[in-house]
Amino acid sequence: MALMDREIQNASALIIDSNSTSRSLLSAQLRDLGVQQVRQASRVSDARVILEHKTYDIVLCDYHFDGTEMSGQDLLDELRREHLLPYSTVFVMVTGEASYAKVAEAAEAALDAYLIKPYTSASLADRLAHARHRKRVLKDIFEAIEKQEFEAAAAHCLKRFNARAEFWLYAARIGAELLLRLNRHEEAHKLYDAIIEAKTVPWARLGVARSELAAGNLVAARRTLETLIGDIPDHADSYDVMGRVQMEQGELEAALETYRTAAKLTPGCLLRQQRCGSLAFYAGQREESLKMMERTMAQGLRSKLFDMLSLVLIGFMRFDNKDIKGLKYAHDAMVQELERRPQSKRLQRFEAVFRGLRHLAEHKVGNALELARQLSAEADGEDFDLEAASLLVGLWIRLSKLAIQLDEMGPIMSQLGLRFCTSKASSELLVSVSEDNEAVANEFRSCHTRIFGVAETAMRHSMRGSARTGVELLIQQGESTRNAKLIDMASLVLKRHAEKIDDAEQLAERISELQARYVIPIASLNNRNRAAGGLALRTGAPS
Repeated sequence: MALMDREIQNASALIIDSNSTSRSLLSAQLRDLGVQQVRQASRVSDARVILEHKTYDIVLCDYHFDGTEMSGQDLLDELRREHLLPYSTVFVMVTGEASYAKVAEAAEAALDAYLIKPYTSASLADRLAHARHRKRVLKDIFEAIEKQEFEAAAAHCLKRFNARAEFWLYAARIGAELLLRLNRHEEAHKLYDAIIEAKTVPWARLGVARSELAAGNLVAARRTLETLIGDIPDHADSYDVMGRVQMEQGELEAALETYRTAAKLTPGCLLRQQRCGSLAFYAGQREESLKMMERTMAQGLRSKLFDMLSLVLIGFMRFDNKDIKGLKYAHDAMVQELERRPQSKRLQRFEAVFRGLRHLAEHKVGNALELARQLSAEADGEDFDLEAASLLVGLWIRLSKLAIQLDEMGPIMSQLGLRFCTSKASSELLVSVSEDNEAVANEFRSCHTRIFGVAETAMRHSMRGSARTGVELLIQQGESTRNAKLIDMASLVLKRHAEKIDDAEQLAERISELQARYVIPIASLNNRNRAAGGLALRTGAPS
């Protein structure tokens, strides 16, 4: 068979299929096309590790795998979310599923092509040639992304879309993702609308919802998602975004049910299982949470896709169940991970929490108290986030059940509440980790009320013509509480009324300093702000 392009002889390929006959056939077909380096993997877990450590030019992956719930779609979904597939890799799904729901879900997940069984060598060659041609045509876009020149990449995408040049629809999707990344939410929304008008596709409708969510328009985002889910109930990415909307609205139970649906649709997806298990923990569904988390730990503890927060939550639940042996096993796994990444502040905190639980399990209350105090001393730090706060609260709560009186605990809870009650979602999360300690839960509710009271007072000042007074109030309170909502709100109010404020430039400098120190990406339940339903750009560039 003739070579499809001049570079194909230098290409490397990975075949992922549980059937040895299918692997051999695909390998022979690739070699006939000119591919010289072909590697095979029979299990998804093996393929995931291989792709985490080596880049391939071509990946041919079967959809179904015997003996496991994880599918080829789950593998692609996780790799793209973690930016483990560079743009140069052509990913082709091989499937017997011809139904729209399955094919559409795959085709919209940063997939380059799919093959429906049975297929011929000619159809495989055609799919690969088309995908590799698209890579070459859009090379300027992907090279800009690789260099993290996102403004330039977005400009290339918009130019191709406006001219309706070759692969304009694909370029438009990448452009919309870049606009979201650049916080140009309104432009992204308009582009998604233009895509829908030109050619209605589910991912564009989902993009509209993500744009609305990013812009803080939760009601509109929810309405868009409800319509999309009603039309395509098997589209797992839609449930991911809906869960985020429900979380932002403080509806933990509703979000959990939504994430359960996403996890059921893709039972082998490690990320969705972790997200669902984490939320089940915070919603108080500990039996369900422990079952899901332990399954993810068994499936992917050594994978880059496994979030070590899951291990800490397992530690809390094993401690609560008086499973001392299980707690030690989880702690040992955390120590091993810390040995691999000794500079990680996040892992250092995780390991410290484990030590605190071990001290409590061994009734060494004094040691546990000292460790809790050490962690609390870090709570004012610039890198201390909601995730760290929730774990610290969990440790103090369990310590309080064994100690007679902890007068110092109240002020610490107040400090954490004032800093991290930035939304209904974050406040509800802190309340949830208070367990059955009503005093602590009420303190967090009080902090939420106080923070939003300050915000409302500042808004009243600005509406009555005293914008500077409102900005000054937000800056002062933001500085004393470290609360990201108040600091960001000060910036927004100042921008809106800058022309009426004489010292706007000096105020902006104060706000910028606070933002640089305290407005860090607040950790989600699994400490990753993934753009659910997003293309993820398939590069190694951080999101």
